[in-house]
Amino acid sequence: MDALLKELADASLALGAAEEALAEAANSTARDRLDDAAAILAALRGRWPELSTAERAVVGKTAAPLRARLDQAQARLPKVSALREVVTEPDPEQESEH
Repeated sequence: MDALLKELADASLALGAAEEALAEAANSTARDRLDDAAAILAALRGRWPELSTAERAVVGKTAAPLRARLDQAQARLPKVSALREVVTEPDPEQESEH
C-alpha cells in the first residue's frame, strides 16, 4: 500500500508542477510534467487487476480527482504547431558565386 500511496503522491506532485508551469506560461515544462503524471496514472491503471479491494478503494478515490485535474490541465495547454513552410532569406555575408 505504501508504494501505491507514493505513486499517487508522485502523480500529484507532477500535476501540481504542471499547473504552476501553466500559470507561468511555461508550456513545455507543463507538457513534460503532465506526461509524467499521465504515465504514473497509466501504470497504476495497468496494475488495477492485481490490487486488493482495499487498495482499489484508496487508489480509485485518489486517482479519479487526479485524472480530472490532469484532463483540465491538458485542455489548457496550447496545441503544438509545426512550421509548415520555411522561407529562407539570403545571408548578406555569404559570398555570391556569380
